[in-house]
Amino acid sequence: MSSPSDQNPPKTAPDLNDALVTEPQTGPYIAFKDVSKSFGDKHVLRDVSFEVMAGETVCILGRSGVGKSVTLQNIMGFMKPDSGRVIVAYEDITDYDEYQLQRIRKKVTMVFQNGALFDSLTVRENVAFPLRERHDLNEDQIFQITDGLLEMVGVKPMADLLPSDLSTGMKRSVAIARALAAQPECVLYDEPTTMVDPLMAQLLGDLIKRLNLQLKLTSVVVTHDMRLAQKVASRIVFLHEGRVVFYGTYAEMERSPEPIVQEFIGLDELKIEA
Repeated sequence: MSSPSDQNPPKTAPDLNDALVTEPQTGPYIAFKDVSKSFGDKHVLRDVSFEVMAGETVCILGRSGVGKSVTLQNIMGFMKPDSGRVIVAYEDITDYDEYQLQRIRKKVTMVFQNGALFDSLTVRENVAFPLRERHDLNEDQIFQITDGLLEMVGVKPMADLLPSDLSTGMKRSVAIARALAAQPECVLYDEPTTMVDPLMAQLLGDLIKRLNLQLKLTSVVVTHDMRLAQKVASRIVFLHEGRVVFYGTYAEMERSPEPIVQEFIGLDELKIEA
């Protein structure tokens, strides 16, 4: 006959290694849920909803002033929605304070339209800046990582130049390298091909697509450049008057019955013909 202790063996302490195993994240990496944002009487976003899955590149299209850049500002937590919820890195950041947002911004970084480079630092020093902030790398390691990133984005020959010596397109390439130095999970791009020549726009599009494929980065690209969207987008969010009027693939967008979407496509075709 077995004793009570045999029937109910004592529980063992959990294995510490098991405690370190985290469950895989599920659901969208970024999501807007009925997000609205106004500035005075101007309604910039009206009940905007969309999702970005991990590893996707989602392009946000639309005319100037329709809320594209405001969408990025909400993802970064620089702005708060008036209503609705914002999910970033699988977390609801809507009510996060600045301290909590700093943790999110280590995972999600932004490439600003103007590059936002430090004018007094060389290209190499600009890219090295986030690495030095970590305080866990020696100079040789920083040099190797920095040069590798400059090589990846195609600006290694400019390493010792100042930003003032670079074209607009080259500055954006350096800004992308600096963003990557922070080892993010997600990169936000604000109009990456604006004010650059067609060849540089093509190179930047190729770079964004390659980074997505090689590094499995999640990306959100705000743009009015249809050719860029066609090249890099997994899905497209089309904003008009603060609302989402289309959400789907580029091929689906071409078949969209929305007049504003077809007008946008038609205007871009006229630019190509010109």
